[in-house]
Amino acid sequence: MQNQDHEYLINNVNPILEQLALYLVKEKPDNVTQASIEWLSVNGAQIENGLNHNQQIHNDTVESSDETESDEDDYELYANNPIRPDRASVSAEVYGIYNKKTNFKPKIVAKSHLQIQRIKEKLAQSFMFSELDEHDLRIVINAMEVIQYLKGDIVIRQGDDGDNLYIVDEGTLDCSKTKAGQDSVHLKTYKPGESFGELALLYNSPRAATIVAEENCVLFSLDRGTFNHIVKDAAIRKRERYEYFLAHVELLHELDPYSRSQIADALKSKNFNIGDYIVKEGDEGDIFYFLEKGEAVATKVLNQSQPAQVVYFYKEGDYFGEIALLRQAPRAASVIAETPCTVVYLDRDTFKRLLGPLEDILTRNFKKYEKYMN
Repeated sequence: MQNQDHEYLINNVNPILEQLALYLVKEKPDNVTQASIEWLSVNGAQIENGLNHNQQIHNDTVESSDETESDEDDYELYANNPIRPDRASVSAEVYGIYNKKTNFKPKIVAKSHLQIQRIKEKLAQSFMFSELDEHDLRIVINAMEVIQYLKGDIVIRQGDDGDNLYIVDEGTLDCSKTKAGQDSVHLKTYKPGESFGELALLYNSPRAATIVAEENCVLFSLDRGTFNHIVKDAAIRKRERYEYFLAHVELLHELDPYSRSQIADALKSKNFNIGDYIVKEGDEGDIFYFLEKGEAVATKVLNQSQPAQVVYFYKEGDYFGEIALLRQAPRAASVIAETPCTVVYLDRDTFKRLLGPLEDILTRNFKKYEKYMN
């Protein structure tokens, strides 16, 4: 694909298709084609006008890093206790107007050194911020607010408009979703280090679920303006990279694009040099891996009096680590990088939540290891 075509796809096509896909997943119409035509006839022109408006702003505005960067002392702020804000709904607007990039002045919220350090630690655990450089990360940290919620407080409500994303610092929160005519269904429990609320900001869609504090909680909140200017582009680039990779993973062919996008958002990445052990035989296994780049081999000790033997070869798009997770057993083999490798991975809880529907397939695929298992 030519660079010009790729840029057109990213800037003009993807924003419309992303919102259309979210609408279809939420409504699940019987006639997808007709529903898409009707949705586009109502919303397409508004979104496209908004995109054109954004492009004009981009062409007319020159942003200087000197205008947005404050002295180092500005980032070392003390004082405010955590706050409990009154929640207010934000009226919905079309993508191009609501999410447009205007002149941006970094927001600075007073925090103690300890709070700043805790935010840094939590951001390091979140996929959403892993692509940011040091300067952008500093802007995000200073814009974040520390918010307390009491047990039973509703942090976000399904169907409401979204104006913030959240990272959990302390406590746990219940995430549930209600479909028309059905009882509320528990989706997951959010724990410290996890983030939520970004979908409403990425795609200007209503909140997809309700999240309630299971106990007294402390959250870090980031506003839409900072997210749009600093985080959003990096997050979209990362999602597109992983969605493209996952679309070529044979194991995931049965999943719909929305399910793959959830996996893409949860993935973390790590690099290995030639000869590095990615996993070691006998170690506890709590990570599931996809090989994004490079080649690796699995080795196993078949005879205690002999060195480990190569029992399997991994290429790009292959996966490993599922046996230990599904059987709750130690690693059955070692996996060693044959070339420089990049892996993307899911932890045990995320693996169960997102790949649970594929457990039967994963179990059936054990046969490729069977001759080496005993």
